[in-house]
Amino acid sequence: MHDIRALRADPAAFDADLARRGIDPVGQKLVSWDEERRQAQTALQEKQARRKALAREIGALKRTEGDSSALEAEAITIRSDMEHLELRVADLDGQITDLLASLPNRLDASVPDGPDETANVVQHVWGTPPEFSFTARQHFELGEALGQMDFGTAAKLSGARFVVLRGALARLARALGQFMLDQHTDENGYEETQVPVLVNDAAMYGTDKLPKFADQSFRTEDGRWLIPTAEVPLTASVAGEILETATLPRRMTALSQCFRSEAGSAGRDVRGMLRQHQFEKVEMVSVTTPEESDAEHERMTRCAESILEKLGVPYRRVLLCAGDTGFGAAKTFDLEAWLPGQGAWREISSCSNTRDFQARRMNARFRPQGGGAPVFVHTLNGSGLAVGRTLIAVMENGQNEDGSITVPDVLRPYMGGLARIS
Repeated sequence: MHDIRALRADPAAFDADLARRGIDPVGQKLVSWDEERRQAQTALQEKQARRKALAREIGALKRTEGDSSALEAEAITIRSDMEHLELRVADLDGQITDLLASLPNRLDASVPDGPDETANVVQHVWGTPPEFSFTARQHFELGEALGQMDFGTAAKLSGARFVVLRGALARLARALGQFMLDQHTDENGYEETQVPVLVNDAAMYGTDKLPKFADQSFRTEDGRWLIPTAEVPLTASVAGEILETATLPRRMTALSQCFRSEAGSAGRDVRGMLRQHQFEKVEMVSVTTPEESDAEHERMTRCAESILEKLGVPYRRVLLCAGDTGFGAAKTFDLEAWLPGQGAWREISSCSNTRDFQARRMNARFRPQGGGAPVFVHTLNGSGLAVGRTLIAVMENGQNEDGSITVPDVLRPYMGGLARIS
């Protein structure tokens, strides 16, 4: 959500920021509605004051048996006027809130201009893509040949965009999740958290998933939502709270099932498990002060990068351009892993600073150490990492000519010492 006071102070700058995302000007419209709302609120307050004064005057006249009929008639008119003003204020409030809720976050000045992913900027590359003496296969070719990645049975059970993993590949997926959690809790200072995968409207709205992304999420018959990522319950856990500065930053991590309808992705990544309706992900969420959020963003991104480095997966960090930055983010770094089977870099993590955009929606604040009014926190979220996509990267980078897969050293303790899946 946006700060209406900042918009009121400089609607042209607000429109200029949104224009970078290709959004038409709305600043003047919002300012006009806001001005009309404030005028209506002032008029309502004046009517309320006059009504109280009339009540006193009418009471005094009645005690002295004076004629109060004119004042009573005025009171009736004022009551009618107040009803109309209350309706107008509520209507304007709704219009302003609905429009603000539909607008994406303002971008950080360092975010490059550009319409889509073609304008993203590579920040750095780690590792060297492996060179094979054979034609590299994609993960689904490897997994199906091993008899441990079954899309046919998954389709029979659930339809497209699901997978059944078996044997060592199922254990490898479990090992990845456990390894990531251990790294984030033991090495990176995140608190492990188990969260519900069903949440209410307020949690989805507060984390900017509603109303914008309703069509990309699954909803149950009782009105709850299957989470698209653990970002939702982790971040929403501080909704409505006033935190003490001494407790910040608050760093949380969770391994959870995630659910996405993949609306609008027809024909994209239809083979394999790159784009699934159900998948596991280790999420990182930080809640911090405005002064520390930029440093926290860098720290979070490095935590995700360290996972890939320990797994030996080549990756590159990409700063997303204006047209590719997500709805709630002010700035996003994507990590893209090298997939030899595709011969391409593919997103495996996205780390975003939302600044106070989510905090305003869910009224999450902190109490400054020096005193004063509570201030909105800054919230950040990042994948650390998506388990399925990391499994793909480990399989494709660790493949051998005979179709076997070399297990990264750091995962072998989680695999009972297994060094190769064959």
